[in-house]
Amino acid sequence: MLRKLKGAALGAALAVMAGAPAVAAEKVVICALTFVSSAPLFIAADKGYYAAEGLDAELKFFRAAQPVAVGIASGDCDFGVTGFTAGFFNLAAKGALKVIGAQSREEPGFDFVGFIASNQAYEAGLKSIKDLPGHSMGMTQVGSTMHYMAGLLRDKYGWADDAVALKPLQSVPNMIAAIKGGQVDAVALPAHIVAKLVGDGNAKLIGWVHEHTPWQLGGLFTSTRNVTERRPMVEAFVRAYRKAAKDYHDAFNALDGSGKRSFGPAAEALLPILETYTKASPDAIYKGSPFIDPDGRLKVDQLLGQVAWMKKEGLVEADLEPMSFIDLSFIDGHYGVPGN
Repeated sequence: MLRKLKGAALGAALAVMAGAPAVAAEKVVICALTFVSSAPLFIAADKGYYAAEGLDAELKFFRAAQPVAVGIASGDCDFGVTGFTAGFFNLAAKGALKVIGAQSREEPGFDFVGFIASNQAYEAGLKSIKDLPGHSMGMTQVGSTMHYMAGLLRDKYGWADDAVALKPLQSVPNMIAAIKGGQVDAVALPAHIVAKLVGDGNAKLIGWVHEHTPWQLGGLFTSTRNVTERRPMVEAFVRAYRKAAKDYHDAFNALDGSGKRSFGPAAEALLPILETYTKASPDAIYKGSPFIDPDGRLKVDQLLGQVAWMKKEGLVEADLEPMSFIDLSFIDGHYGVPGN
């Protein structure tokens, strides 16, 4: 699905009203999934932040993370926002991609990705994440974020390599169908989808990723060609993205005096935007809004840890050097940078 954004026209109209000559906006295509974790992209589109930076932006949506990376590498898309996968790292190692900022991350206290069990498996004893050994778990692809999340659990709790039978299902809709039909015992999905499945009685929640293995799940990336040949455009996009990330942070990352999440008028004002793109209910959005850094800062050490795990599992090349495709020059203040 390709969605044409109204921001470019708005920007041109504002320029005319202000008496300034209309300047053709620079075209950019953005790849993403329709998850709440992509919220800054949607907010920037709706509020005209891209247009204000002279960008004519289009959004292209996918059903899994891997095609987003392929879209950037092929030149079909200029920016991607999604979870890091083995396929992403392998493409980046060939020089096609650059990580330039953060998307969302698993932060304690912020429900983001939840593990859910099929009703059949739950009744048979799969009541918690620690009960996963001996069961099957659906994921999109080998090397996906779901694969890594299962691997983090395996390593933390000392499970055998084959303790959980991982089943590649290629897409999120296939995972949803499999858990509803009992073809797999468990899946890990974003919280707004978890809320819908559990609320409708189609699955049971057995735990959250952040309760066990917090990590830097997603990032903002672009092509190496854009960094070298269209740097002012990349800088303009990052400014729009960070402005929208700050809006999201103020609305959905807020905590009350007791440290619990608190949603007020700012979140209510953004709900229509997120509902339009995610097709989720307000309740599911509130329950499924992850932590997004207001400045787009990465936890670089956690990203490096993911690459090291992928190497150990033979999912990426052993000589892959992750700092070769991480460009920290567009955003200041990243966490866990080697040597800092």
